[in-house]
Amino acid sequence: MKLPNLFEKDAVPTPYSPGQIIFQDGQPRDFMYVVKKGEVDIVIRDQVVETVGEDGFFGELALIDHAPRSASAIAKTDCVLIKIDERQFLYLVQETPFFAIVVMRTLAARIRRRNAQTIH
Repeated sequence: MKLPNLFEKDAVPTPYSPGQIIFQDGQPRDFMYVVKKGEVDIVIRDQVVETVGEDGFFGELALIDHAPRSASAIAKTDCVLIKIDERQFLYLVQETPFFAIVVMRTLAARIRRRNAQTIH
C-alpha cells in the first residue's frame, strides 16, 4: 500500500546503494522510510520476507511500539528513501486520518502474509 505524498516538501531524500544496510534487527528505532526510487528487502533471520518498492514504506512498526527493530532492511537496488521521524509520524497520524488507515492496512496485510507463510 502506498502513502500519500504528505511529507515531500520538507523531505531530504537519502540515497542507498545495492547491499547497503539501512537498519538491522535489534537496533534502536529512529525512522520509518518511504521508498521514492528503487527497492528494499526486508529480512528476518536471513530470509527476505518482503521487497518494498517505489512509494511503499517500511520501519513503521518501531515508531508505533518503541521496541527495537524486528527485521533488517537492505537496499536491493540503487534506491532513494525519505525518512520520517516520530514527530512527523505523529503529526501525520493526527492531521491526516488516511495516513493512519494506510499504515494500519499495510501492517494487517503483512501480518496476514506472515501468518500464511507459517501455516504452509
